[in-house]
Amino acid sequence: MTIVDDRTVEAAPVKGGGGSGLGRYVLVRFLLIIPTVFVLVTLVFFLMRVAGDPITASVGGRLTEAQLAERLAAAGYDRPIMVQYLEYLGQIFTGDFGRTITDNREISDILVTYGTATLELVIYALIVAFVVGIPLGMLAAYLRDRWPDAVLRVFAILCYATPVFFSGLLLKLVFSVWLGWFPLSGRASPEVQLILGRISGSTGINIVDALRTGRWDLISDILSHAVLPAIALGLLTAGVFLRLVRTNLIGTLGREYVDAARSRGVPELRLVRKHAYKPALIPIITVMGMQIALLLAGGILTETTFEWRGLGFQLAQYLGSRDFVAVQGIVAMLAVIVAVTNFLVDILAALIDPRVRY
Repeated sequence: MTIVDDRTVEAAPVKGGGGSGLGRYVLVRFLLIIPTVFVLVTLVFFLMRVAGDPITASVGGRLTEAQLAERLAAAGYDRPIMVQYLEYLGQIFTGDFGRTITDNREISDILVTYGTATLELVIYALIVAFVVGIPLGMLAAYLRDRWPDAVLRVFAILCYATPVFFSGLLLKLVFSVWLGWFPLSGRASPEVQLILGRISGSTGINIVDALRTGRWDLISDILSHAVLPAIALGLLTAGVFLRLVRTNLIGTLGREYVDAARSRGVPELRLVRKHAYKPALIPIITVMGMQIALLLAGGILTETTFEWRGLGFQLAQYLGSRDFVAVQGIVAMLAVIVAVTNFLVDILAALIDPRVRY
């Protein structure tokens, strides 16, 4: 009885230590958001100033010297660079990301207007990545060291090594131009977009608004426009998922509890699907934040290739017009989104796998 009591006493601090470990991990990960956003915002600010001040770069050729000097003084760009930098940091911390030069719009308004389109594309791409990457990764692990495994590994390398704009153009050429199966560009047909724009309380996410109408012709039109962009962007992450699932599933299949199940005569396919599948998915959750950042970066090229009018498309337009205020504002907002997403994914990974926080 004494031995049991001693063990009980010793077990309590371990439980408390695990809870404090999680709390400490959450606090550290949250505090890391600040330097991450700070470094990214700082880099973008000074890189945008390499070519000079934003107003001269954007509209300098269309103004006289007097008009240009007046615009510079009004915007504060005639002051020392460090003063501008500190003022910009103060605006960022208050949620003010500035206004564009070319069309005088608030950056936050651009996020609300076009961010939903990018969010919709990222969701489609994640669905493609999960549907393609996870089953093929399981198949590669099940058939490891055979020729299908080698083919799938090459496929994975091609997925994340092929530039997304090249795969997008190739998909458009084959499935839109040659076969005519899917639309060439856009988020929806003009008439469908017009109908969706008239819906009261529009979410900005086309598929959600179409589902609210209950009209299958609108839903099919939106999904047909989303297929090629989702595949082009989703395969970029599907290759990473395939390699992760394969590697971790092979490692999990070598664990003792799997060997014990195998010794009881459990078929290898059932071992893959029932015993080793879930533990192999934990690494995917841990890298999900990084993959979402990759999808946002790839979304710029994907949206430009398919004329998908989201944040990436607008960012490319502002780059073309040399509106560096808009560029640095959008990039700063994306940095905040990526940092917060990474934080949430890290917390989810820590809750699923306690080893992450130690």
